[in-house]
Amino acid sequence: MSTPLKPHAGARVFRLPDLGEGLTEAGLVQWLVAVGDTITTDQPIAEVETAKSIVELPSPFAGVVTALHGTAGDTIDVGAPVLEVADPLTSPAPSAPSPGAQPEHEAYREEERAGSGNVLIGYGTTARTTKGRRRPSAASVSAPREQVSPPAPGASHAAPRTSEARAPSDPADRRPVAVRSPLVRRLARDLGLDVHAITATGADGAVTRADVLRAAVDSAVDGAAHHAGTTGPRAGETVDGLGVRARERMSPLRRAVSAKLTRSRSEIPEATVWVDVDATALWDLRGQMAPEGGKAPSLTALLARFVLLALKDHPLLASRLSESGDEIISFDGVNLGIAADTERGLLVPVLPRAHELTVAQLDTALRELTVTARSGAMPPERLRGSTFTLNNYGGLGVDGSAAIINHPDVAILGIGRIIERPWVVDGAIVARRIVQVSLAFDHRVCDGGYAAGFLRRVTELIEHPLRAFGRV
Repeated sequence: MSTPLKPHAGARVFRLPDLGEGLTEAGLVQWLVAVGDTITTDQPIAEVETAKSIVELPSPFAGVVTALHGTAGDTIDVGAPVLEVADPLTSPAPSAPSPGAQPEHEAYREEERAGSGNVLIGYGTTARTTKGRRRPSAASVSAPREQVSPPAPGASHAAPRTSEARAPSDPADRRPVAVRSPLVRRLARDLGLDVHAITATGADGAVTRADVLRAAVDSAVDGAAHHAGTTGPRAGETVDGLGVRARERMSPLRRAVSAKLTRSRSEIPEATVWVDVDATALWDLRGQMAPEGGKAPSLTALLARFVLLALKDHPLLASRLSESGDEIISFDGVNLGIAADTERGLLVPVLPRAHELTVAQLDTALRELTVTARSGAMPPERLRGSTFTLNNYGGLGVDGSAAIINHPDVAILGIGRIIERPWVVDGAIVARRIVQVSLAFDHRVCDGGYAAGFLRRVTELIEHPLRAFGRV
């Protein structure tokens, strides 16, 4: 961590803003500036890793950098200091505002009470004395608390409680929860939390954003190791005769993947169907599809096009369920998610309106998407919005897999490696290129017959690619 210079008068503290999608922290990848540098407004000052991607963080202030908070590898909470900037022409003054003077915080509180959708949640949160950390203690993982108005004279100093703090024995006891802000309610929903189970600490017994984040940290999604009061084995200790070599907190991406897959498994009654497909004709014809002086389209691009053609006949598999689960939301096309294995972990970048793309366009888009995802530079907006996911795990040397549905999609198609196997053709055993194709689907949306019909259509297109020639 850099040694801060003595702050100049008017020094301003840049705190990590809300990066969207309910993200509560970011990992510091590298600094792009140093103490003593003069920076301009919106100049990138650091690269940070979120649960979505690696992004550049621009400074909202111009001036001289007087302090950097954190080193590469640290995790910084939303609302925690990132750097300090001062005007070099002014006289020395404290680098941060006094606790009593927090106009941004009060503005945020007013916005939250009003339920405004214009709040930039990351600004104005309560100042923290701790900085970025690598391995926080269990007591330090709680989300930052918002300031609570002092109790009225004679009132109890205990945190206000609402009916959701206890499990009601009768449905009549399940009174409405005071959640003033739709942002807070949506955050709880996105994290898979029941607001009735969240202890409120806000003014007038309201559930605040900090309450939701604190409940998320304490939930099973982050694991018992992150619960206050739970310690577990540490590096150097012995467990069942084995020494603990290391204990590291999951990266933001790994925890986001964990939360999403956990929600998928807990909410979706999924079923899986699969079939072995003779892809010999497709394998042999692909080389002839290359334009003069160009490359043949990738197998993934061809398979993606076949999947999109099959979805046109089976649109339920590219739909979504409403939050209540009693309505099916259908669309006029397909936003295709492509599972990509990267050094940071599994990412699912999205090709919007992929049904409008030809094989050649899909091939170009997929190559660019793969390079961007593996470089860690995929913008967050390109990692959401899918309505169907394709997972070509054959490139990893895997024949088959029972994939987990990418929530909020209702289906995912997996493709294994294409290898030579003995196959019966016209009564004779011959070597053919065989691939296993599997479909995991939400049984609430359709039944096995509908899913099997989709899989048969994909199989037909793979085995007889010339039949789709006019549509690819």
